Amino acid sequence: MIRPCTPTDFETIFEIVNDAAMAYKGVIPADRWHDPYMPKDELCAAIESGVAFWGFETDGVLVGVMGVQPVQDVTLIRHAYVRTSHRRHGIGGQLLRFLLARTSTPTLIGIWAAADWAVRFYQKHGFRLVTAEEKDRLLPKYWGVPQRQIETSVVLGDQRWFDTEQARSR
Repeated sequence: MIRPCTPTDFETIFEIVNDAAMAYKGVIPADRWHDPYMPKDELCAAIESGVAFWGFETDGVLVGVMGVQPVQDVTLIRHAYVRTSHRRHGIGGQLLRFLLARTSTPTLIGIWAAADWAVRFYQKHGFRLVTAEEKDRLLPKYWGVPQRQIETSVVLGDQRWFDTEQARSR
C-alpha cells in the first residue's frame, strides 16, 4: 500500500534512507559520504523545504519512501529509498509511477553520477539524462546543491521536461 507519510513516520523514514544509502558507500566521492548519510537535521530541512514523503507499506510496515517536491515550474523526485531487505521487489517503481500519475508538471531527478544502478532505474521508467550543460544550470536552480555535488551528479528528466524544453527552443 502506498500512503502519505506523516510526522510520526519521521524515525522510520530516517532509518530507511540511511539503510538504503549504504549502497553509496565507496561508490560516490568519499568527500560526499558521511555517516549517517542523511542526518536528522537534513531530513527535517528537506521536509521543511517542501519535500512530501510517500511510503510503501508491506504488512503494515513502511519499507520504502520517495519524496516529491514542487519547485517553481517543475516537480522534483527526492530521496527515493527502499530498505535493503526489500529491494528488487518493484517497490521503487510502484512509488515512482504513483507519484508521476499525480504530477502535472515536468519532473526532474538529480542523482549521483556514480550510482549507475539508480540512473538505469530511472531510465527504465522513461527518464532521460539531460546534457552536462543543462545539468549544471538545473542543479543550482532547483536543488541549490553545492558545487562539488553539481560536479558529481546527473539530472534526468521525464518526457514532459523534454517536450517543454523543445517548445522553449522554438
